[in-house]
Amino acid sequence: MAELLANEHHVLYESVDPDRLYAYTPGICRLRSGRLVATMDQGGPGVADLEGPKGLLGDGRNPWQGIVWTSDDHGATWVERTRFPFMHARPFVAGDRVYVLGHNSDLTIIASDDGGVTWSGPVELTSDQFWHQSACNVIYANDAVYLVMERRTRFDHPGWYVSELAPVLMKGPLSADLTEAASWTFASELPFYEVEATLGNVPVPFFNPGTVSEGRKMNPIGWLESNVVQFLDPDHVWHDPSGRRFHLWMRAHTGGTGLACVAKVVEDENGQMTTMLEQTPAGQPFLYVPCPGGQMRFHILYDEPTQLFWLLGSIATDSACKPEQMPENRYNLPNNERHVQGLHYSRNCIDWIPAGIVAKGNTAGESRHYASMVTDGDDLHILSRSGDHRAKNAHDGNLITFHTVRDFRSLVAI
Repeated sequence: MAELLANEHHVLYESVDPDRLYAYTPGICRLRSGRLVATMDQGGPGVADLEGPKGLLGDGRNPWQGIVWTSDDHGATWVERTRFPFMHARPFVAGDRVYVLGHNSDLTIIASDDGGVTWSGPVELTSDQFWHQSACNVIYANDAVYLVMERRTRFDHPGWYVSELAPVLMKGPLSADLTEAASWTFASELPFYEVEATLGNVPVPFFNPGTVSEGRKMNPIGWLESNVVQFLDPDHVWHDPSGRRFHLWMRAHTGGTGLACVAKVVEDENGQMTTMLEQTPAGQPFLYVPCPGGQMRFHILYDEPTQLFWLLGSIATDSACKPEQMPENRYNLPNNERHVQGLHYSRNCIDWIPAGIVAKGNTAGESRHYASMVTDGDDLHILSRSGDHRAKNAHDGNLITFHTVRDFRSLVAI
């Protein structure tokens, strides 16, 4: 068996009750000082037993508890700094402040002015809306930070609602107070069901919607968990010399593997941002691009020294298995493997070259997935949503683990 890149790990969080309290949404960023800031949220029925805020105003809404840690020794040791009452959050730097943005149905944010030691109270940026996401990437351009959250635009589907989600690119000036709603610009919304209506030829799901076999269900196709990228190479067919075109790379929920959904956002001279489908050089709108692990949440990082995009995601090994023949410890449908975490790199986000397997669980029920990553000198730090033999299943894990790929740029073979 080939050597894994970073299977050894530090356990940052361990559930005290794996059957009822789950580890979700790891996020990580690095400050200019070198300090690492890590976040996650706890879910499941066991959250109700935890001390601390159960909702934004202590009113019990969406009882999730997020945690913030910092490390000043490249992840060797960690200090818990605060907890927050929202979910699907990620940390990021803007100007001299550190923020954590997620949602408690409405978009919610906290901020730190002292490098993540002390934090403000939570502030809602929206009102009476329903948002979704994961700790996907953040990029910087035009003296601003850009990231994607996803808004549920209607409530017609009784099951998993990914066909109703609209990825919304958000822009916040680096000099602004990003705890103020007025500081943010929101792109126009393009929900998946409108894409289906526009294209008229969206591929059918790999499995028929509905119950495939007992306990394993195929929901309607859609998109979710969006990353944002910019193509800086002037030879790229989608390069914009003005720096005002952005592309959204999203998890494609089709029941199959190896595809991501893509859309673009164009920012005009007045700062308004419009979301639309991209076109091929032949002038045809399209939706899917090749993407290893695109069937699950993935993370894209642009590395300036190599001028390469790095992709961290789940590797499918057995997605053509008959659902009724799957072992009990395999979660959901065959394409939903979560225990092998792979690293790829690319010049263009279309052609991906494997760099190696970062880590893997001992069984299909011991996940290494939904990870976030950040560079730290020559190393790549990875924060993974993980599980061991005590985990309830591959989705509802009991660990957040910290991994480091040493000298990761040496993996490049082009």
